[in-house]
Amino acid sequence: MSAGRLAGLGGVIAFSAAYLLAATAWVLSIGNFEFLAYIAIMGVLAGVVWWVHHRIDLPHGLIWCLSLWGALHMAGGLVPLTESWDVGGKSLVLYNWHIAGPYFKYDQLVHAFGFGTTTWLCWRGLKSLAPGVAPGLGSLALCAAAGMGFGALNEVIEFLITVLVPENNVGGYINTAMDLVYNLLGSALAALLIAWRNRV
Repeated sequence: MSAGRLAGLGGVIAFSAAYLLAATAWVLSIGNFEFLAYIAIMGVLAGVVWWVHHRIDLPHGLIWCLSLWGALHMAGGLVPLTESWDVGGKSLVLYNWHIAGPYFKYDQLVHAFGFGTTTWLCWRGLKSLAPGVAPGLGSLALCAAAGMGFGALNEVIEFLITVLVPENNVGGYINTAMDLVYNLLGSALAALLIAWRNRV
């Protein structure tokens, strides 16, 4: 990668490395081996982002959003809560926190943010392939659908974790369905923001 594309990324690299190392140390100390799979996936995804940035020069704001998404994910599975927090009878970790009742949890907020960010990433990818493309209904619907598709892939990975690790905190059918709903909301909001940001 050229020095120009590395410029200004020291902060996000340090931030990402710090929370991944902290999460790994914490997981090993408490023996939460389910989460080791998530950390490994995070490492792979960081490599993918690095490769994509090398090819299409992502905005630094987008890279920060991707890193923040990873931090929110790590915190969700590892930050313990006290019994005063509403977790709907589930384990006392941040992911299970009911922000506003059973249909708006921390987990779903992270899904909306993460796959909204993925929609932005898909838009940047489309722009690199077709520089003249306008942020119209068709192109943004395509990017939102791609963001939702990555969200569905995430659910497939979570299903595989339930098969490989019987003692897990993934959740059942309703959780999966709500995740998909919030993936849709995040992707749609990102598409609207892209349209607004690129308005003539």
